[in-house]
Amino acid sequence: MSRVALIDDHESVRLGLEAACARDSQTVVFSGSTVVSYLEWRVASGSAPADVVVLDLTLGDGSTVTENVTSLVSDGASVVIHSVADRPAAVREALAAGAAGVVSKSSALDDVLDAIRTVAQGEALNNVEWASAVDGDRAFADAQLSTREREVLRLYATGLPLKAVAERLGVAYSTAKENITRVRVKYVEVGRPAPTKVDLLRRAMEDGIVAADGAPSAR
Repeated sequence: MSRVALIDDHESVRLGLEAACARDSQTVVFSGSTVVSYLEWRVASGSAPADVVVLDLTLGDGSTVTENVTSLVSDGASVVIHSVADRPAAVREALAAGAAGVVSKSSALDDVLDAIRTVAQGEALNNVEWASAVDGDRAFADAQLSTREREVLRLYATGLPLKAVAERLGVAYSTAKENITRVRVKYVEVGRPAPTKVDLLRRAMEDGIVAADGAPSAR
């Protein structure tokens, strides 16, 4: 059972998600129209952060995507963007700020619930909206990885232990480890940190190193 917060300035959307979450045995701990009100509730109630915050891409209080996602992630929640998928630049901005993924408001409620469960389990959220938002955007995706760094990242991000990656590529374990360290440094330098293996998988998908379904890419 996950603790979910809903932030959307359309009450009808929140009520629909609340009902769906209740049927799915997910606990909605907060429902409101702004990130500020959620953070104020956190302080006033002394409650732990929600496991997942379902966040509308654009709120009516004038806040920016980056501000909202950064605040929520810094507070300890994972963020799923729930919005009309017609603003790829804003979606890319949300992903760059640390959102775990995006699900369209046109999606079936079951798909939204699947997204919440996936993110609550610490897994990468792979879907069409996510992939289309970054497809072909090299300014967003370019971390200047070397050929060997891409090879190590592709194998490691898709599930192989680092020792197995080294064996597969015929290099020393220390060499593979050094490559992953350099990959993480390069992503930090372009404002796309990847401290966990799930983050590395997300970055590899953004860069076309791994396909959107999590399989190694031929690119």
